[in-house]
Amino acid sequence: MDTSTLVAQALSNGLIIGLLYLLMAVGFTLVFGVMRIVNFAHSEFYMLGAFAAYVLVSDWHMPFLAAVGVAFALAVVFGWLVEWLVLKPFRHDELNGMIATIGLAMILQAVALMVFGPDPQFMPSVAEGAVSLGGVTLPMSRLYVVGFSAAVLLVLYVFLGHTRTGRALRAVVQDMEIATAQGVRAKFMYPLGFGIGVGLAAIAGALMAPLFSVSPFIGATPLLKAFIVVILGGLGSIPGAALASLLLGVAESFGSTFLKSSTADILIFALVMVVLVIRPAGLLGRAET
Repeated sequence: MDTSTLVAQALSNGLIIGLLYLLMAVGFTLVFGVMRIVNFAHSEFYMLGAFAAYVLVSDWHMPFLAAVGVAFALAVVFGWLVEWLVLKPFRHDELNGMIATIGLAMILQAVALMVFGPDPQFMPSVAEGAVSLGGVTLPMSRLYVVGFSAAVLLVLYVFLGHTRTGRALRAVVQDMEIATAQGVRAKFMYPLGFGIGVGLAAIAGALMAPLFSVSPFIGATPLLKAFIVVILGGLGSIPGAALASLLLGVAESFGSTFLKSSTADILIFALVMVVLVIRPAGLLGRAET
């Protein structure tokens, strides 16, 4: 494979990875923007989404895309209930809220361990074959991921930008006090924002389930990547999360293609530190006043 084809392959793989990071990071950003809580249980909703897709496809023989939609709906409802019943006392209480989500993550992981066991589970492939474009080979299973991720992000963009509820949610993310003064029902936005946020994590987990194994421990790495993306893009900035996700995905892909994985990780963290030295609020974040 010549250098130009290798570069194109790395770029395409990076964009696919970046889209999945984006789903995780946008959900993480929504929760932080609305509640001002760093949600360490985000990884467990990713894991639950993967297990939901696994059970629906493998045991109930549901079509994969329908299973992803059901996983999202279940996560939104469950997230709404968790926010209302568990996290409500910690709204805008960053330290205690963070501790509460750590406890929630441990509980969810323990429950998954009891129900599914520690061994990795494998879903059947959702699509066979591959598409070759200009020397770049894209497996159909990954094209499913790209297409569905793009569709979800488009729906989210329309919801946040062109619906009354979505604009109200975005206003709460940008400035809670002003949004409340303008008549936004902030108390309704708390569980809604948390539910949608963890629902996006569940979609990311469901989409990854056919590509990798599913186990109670799969959420740690995606959470780390989402946290990096949110910090790099700017806390509370959804456009910043989008830009940082794609940058991180492409950087990881090029690093793993042309360098050792350990060297690539070092360079990625070095890049994050350089960006934060230059722009402490992140790429598109706003400095606190």
